Amino acid sequence: MRAIRGLWRWRHNPLRRATDLAEAWVALVTLVLITVAAPVIGSLVGAAAQDSLQRTVREQQHSRHLVMATVVRGLGGVPPETDPDTSAAHEPRSRVLAHWTAPDGTRQHGPALAGLKSPHQGDHFRLWTDGHGRITTRPLDFPTATTHAVLAGFGAALVTAGLIDSGRRLIVWRMVRRRYARWDQAWDRAGPDWGKAGTGS
Repeated sequence: MRAIRGLWRWRHNPLRRATDLAEAWVALVTLVLITVAAPVIGSLVGAAAQDSLQRTVREQQHSRHLVMATVVRGLGGVPPETDPDTSAAHEPRSRVLAHWTAPDGTRQHGPALAGLKSPHQGDHFRLWTDGHGRITTRPLDFPTATTHAVLAGFGAALVTAGLIDSGRRLIVWRMVRRRYARWDQAWDRAGPDWGKAGTGS
């Protein structure tokens, strides 16, 4: 709105300089680009991210399996944070030695993170694995993927708006520098005795 008011103010003003009008036009073009280009780019990036993430969700849900594991013994120590799922962040986690049967029927044995507060031998817990029984993280779900896609689109729109505004600032900075250079040249032409010129002194 300020750009539109600026254009109207400089339209028939006798004090208007060419650079004033140019600055107002640059501001107006910036406003139009931010209100049009930024949302379009944000929606395109969000849609691309949504397609990619939803495809990843389908692949992970097809290739990852929840199996039942049995505790052999506890392994002590602080368990590393390997599961990015925030819903599991407050669950008790214990590092144990366990065995489980892979989806392909092979028997697996090794360290794992159990959702048990104080695991004992023979306790059962659920474990995410791939088709060959290797431990993996839980698959991404559809709502989380959609949230990530929306955030990606919003971030792309903000970055686009920031780049457009940075371009406007650079253009205006160069115009102001050029205006100051012209003023310096005018002062140089006037000379050091400009105040005495034409006074007869």
